[in-house]
Amino acid sequence: MVLKVFFPTCCSSAESGILIGRWISEQNSAIILAVVHFPFIPVQVKQYLNQVQQVTKIKVSVLGSWSNSKQEKEESLSKFLEDLGTIFVHEPWIQISKERDSKFWSCSTLQKESNSSKEEEIILVYYDQRKVMLSQLHPPADATTDHKADDASKLAAVFDTVANSKILFMTDRYDDGPIKLTHWQSDGVEASIIVELLKQASVPACLLLTFLLSLTSVVCKSRMLKFWPLSFLWSKLSTCEQLGHRLQHLQIISSSKKAQNQFQLMRKANIFVSLLIDVALGILLMSWLYRKNRIGHLADTLIPVADHVAEELQDLLQWLMGAPAGLKMNRALDQVLGRFFLYHIHLWISYIHLMSPFIEMILWYVGLSACLGLTVALCILSDIIALLTFHIYCFYVYGARLYCLKVYGLSSLWRLFRGKKWNVLRQRVDSCSYDLDQLFIGTLLFTILLFLLPTTALYYLVFTLLRLLVVVVQGLIHLLVDLIDSLPLYSIILRLCRSYRLAAGVKFRVLEQMHGKPLRLLMQINPLSYGSVVQTYRLPTYSCYPKDSWTSLCKKLFLGELIYPWKHKGEKQD
Repeated sequence: MVLKVFFPTCCSSAESGILIGRWISEQNSAIILAVVHFPFIPVQVKQYLNQVQQVTKIKVSVLGSWSNSKQEKEESLSKFLEDLGTIFVHEPWIQISKERDSKFWSCSTLQKESNSSKEEEIILVYYDQRKVMLSQLHPPADATTDHKADDASKLAAVFDTVANSKILFMTDRYDDGPIKLTHWQSDGVEASIIVELLKQASVPACLLLTFLLSLTSVVCKSRMLKFWPLSFLWSKLSTCEQLGHRLQHLQIISSSKKAQNQFQLMRKANIFVSLLIDVALGILLMSWLYRKNRIGHLADTLIPVADHVAEELQDLLQWLMGAPAGLKMNRALDQVLGRFFLYHIHLWISYIHLMSPFIEMILWYVGLSACLGLTVALCILSDIIALLTFHIYCFYVYGARLYCLKVYGLSSLWRLFRGKKWNVLRQRVDSCSYDLDQLFIGTLLFTILLFLLPTTALYYLVFTLLRLLVVVVQGLIHLLVDLIDSLPLYSIILRLCRSYRLAAGVKFRVLEQMHGKPLRLLMQINPLSYGSVVQTYRLPTYSCYPKDSWTSLCKKLFLGELIYPWKHKGEKQD
């Protein structure tokens, strides 16, 4: 079986000593973690390794010896390094030596029973210890076969061994301890003063934020918000939904509970960066709105736009009350429906002009909400669009209800012609016998509904198209909100700046291959693709729009069922 030795590149220039690491007998692999230099006392080395093993829960032991032949004084140590195998019992005893004035390395194993060394069937794999320790290995999505799953588990063992040995890398050459090590942090522990200060400052900030969030949660859960008008607005307005969603995010960030794994830590980081960028974009929007009196210009433009929309709707209704596209409508029903909708437009215009003195003040206070984030401002814009187009929604509801009544009436009367009826208890169509009077009345009603259906269907079609136009605009706004809420910005930035932190796998590059010498490979990390990063770390979002399939949507439109811009409790989603 081939022996695989994973050797850190940071130890290539280390002085001679002994190799400590983990031996994985199932894979016949040795993972070198550090080199212990002379002078040292074997008993102290064993005690130190026992302490490391208790903390990391990894069986760390002395695996062999390391000889750097660049120094002439160490040439006499080769025999001594070989004899160390009698003190540190390990089978096999790995001997790695770096030859002077040569790029080739020699690697052999010493079997205690035969007391002979072997130099064949050994693969020496170099790895960047810092990158492997900081990276998070993601299992392949297509690891369906046993071969791929086995390879992934073997690779995960290497990454987990290095990642869980952090305590081993916390000692450097400047420590006064009896053991001197060479590893990726042997020149000094990698740290940042700014990061440490932020960690210290985050504790009181999180406590204060937790206290404020607890007060907010108490207010949100109070009985005052459970009364009908407030509870209805809280459940239907997208602004309230977004505020509740961001409140949950703040609770996750300010939680004192430590992340259990890397995925939870990345989720907290993604939520924090998403909130930070959202608030920054909201402040930029707010500064743009309050510069050069843009709020006043927007308020002055809003009333003429509302008047123009109302005039277009009046022209549309006048066209429908005539002979639209040359179609002959029912004159009486056409006039009744047209005047009914024209009266609603008149009421709406009167309401807009009544509110016109206060629109600028309302927009001024609404603009301040952008400091809560761009997503909150977009949700407020969606709610404002819903309020400004409320008359179109009313037209759609009236037309849909009237059309739905006629469609279901015609379907019921059609079953009457065929001697059928709908069984409400069994939810099926059963046979039924009708007398002459019932058939006569049914024929009259069927004829009336059938001839009135084209007029109703035309009004329903026009107002449904207008309603769908408004829903599409609101849907685009909510898609942008969901994109900001769910996009894992921290993971994407991490993938862009430090791609090795998100590892999808590894690749091996051949450094040298020579007969009689071990095969030397360089292990390089393959980063996750951007699509996999988004798919893996995508944040959950709320969605106030029903996720109907195209078939269900077309069925609702054909039967005249209402398409609500929000979900209903207990509604089955396709």
